[in-house]
Amino acid sequence: MIRDTIAAISTGMTASGIGKVRLSGDDAIEIADRIYRSPKADKSLKNVKSHTIHYGYIYDGSHMVDEVLLLIMKAPNSYTREDVVEIDCHGGVVVMKKILETAIKYGARPAEPGEFTKRAFLNGRIDLSQAEAVIDIINSRNEYALNSSMHQLRGNLLNEIKEIRKDIIGSIAFIEAALDDPEHMDMDHYGETLEKQVNENIAKLDRLQNSYNDGRLLKEGIKTVILGKPNAGKSSLLNYLSGEERAIVTDIAGTTRDILEETVQVRGILLNVIDTAGIRDTNDTVEKIGVEKAKNYAEESDLIIYVVDGSTSLDENDFEILELIQNRKTIILLNKVDLNLETTRSALEEKTKHPIVEVSVKDRQGMDDFYQWIETMFFQGKLDFNDQIYITNIRHKTAVSEAVESLKMVIQSIKDGMPEDFFSIDLMNAYESLGTIIGESVGEDLVNTIFSDFCMGK
Repeated sequence: MIRDTIAAISTGMTASGIGKVRLSGDDAIEIADRIYRSPKADKSLKNVKSHTIHYGYIYDGSHMVDEVLLLIMKAPNSYTREDVVEIDCHGGVVVMKKILETAIKYGARPAEPGEFTKRAFLNGRIDLSQAEAVIDIINSRNEYALNSSMHQLRGNLLNEIKEIRKDIIGSIAFIEAALDDPEHMDMDHYGETLEKQVNENIAKLDRLQNSYNDGRLLKEGIKTVILGKPNAGKSSLLNYLSGEERAIVTDIAGTTRDILEETVQVRGILLNVIDTAGIRDTNDTVEKIGVEKAKNYAEESDLIIYVVDGSTSLDENDFEILELIQNRKTIILLNKVDLNLETTRSALEEKTKHPIVEVSVKDRQGMDDFYQWIETMFFQGKLDFNDQIYITNIRHKTAVSEAVESLKMVIQSIKDGMPEDFFSIDLMNAYESLGTIIGESVGEDLVNTIFSDFCMGK
């Protein structure tokens, strides 16, 4: 199938100024020649230079389809390392579909989801981690996630993994050679040397493992749950963060009964905010369900924002919430500081060790301090992309974890005085596990699964 010439619409299927239809494969230029005509009908695309643009028209037989620009990129200097033709046309859905149908009629076949990037991987232009970075770039929801994905696309993770694998395979080669030729290769005290090398690689892999949680939060956002009693100001906080009236705000307790969700950015950090029903004892069946949902969401959250109504005294509902958040990452907002306070900061400090920020959501007081606490609590208080490598993919984390376990078994075998061939087995397991990240030790089913998540035309 990789020898077929494929075609797909690479821009969104909505009306826009420009559309793009992409072809890739051995016959891409020949197929384009069959449907393209220059203004004077005197140009053959087979004879043009690579990376040149050509004005003209797309024809289906004698019928003109559209006025276009064609970009010609000849192998191997293209995204897929194959001959690639990109047809820039008018961005109407009908015209893009018609150009695609015409390309297929004259010899191409419809591309599968992600097949262009899959060919870039299979043809050796990028490794599997870089291919996965492509879809992460497309799906980036904030600047930090984009920067992290760009680092991976540039090969930062690839280079780190290749360096560790090179070190591991070097150790394996030495052990195997020494076992084959013990008269000329001395392995006395080699265990000490190997132990040092393996521990250094474990330290590198541990750093990658530890980056996963931050990487996940960069990519997916921080799951943030707002808790508090009814009328504490939870819905007002959601409205403020989202910049619109997402939640109904009234003086009537229990207005919010179901879950409201909104994605917002706080200083570039993505928050997936969930506004919950006010936690209190109630006989209302619907409200009671909402309260239980609030508690369940709190258990699954990355961050809890506990909004305290400073104009009222703490009661049994507050004490229940304080118990609920005891071991959770939490910021407490002491709200309504513009009013006479019945609950003071010192009263809260006696009940909890969580950070407390005095705010008035209505008057926008104290919100900068609140934002600062979010920055402090995540990403070690800062986000630095100069050299930082973040793992954002659970598949990568699993592979790194498996490699670490195998290397730890090598250390244990050294300490137990096991024969050197035992070292090779676990070293090779680590080598193979890391190979799955960059695509050197993966099966076809996994590759197909990864690229099936891509959009059509990429």
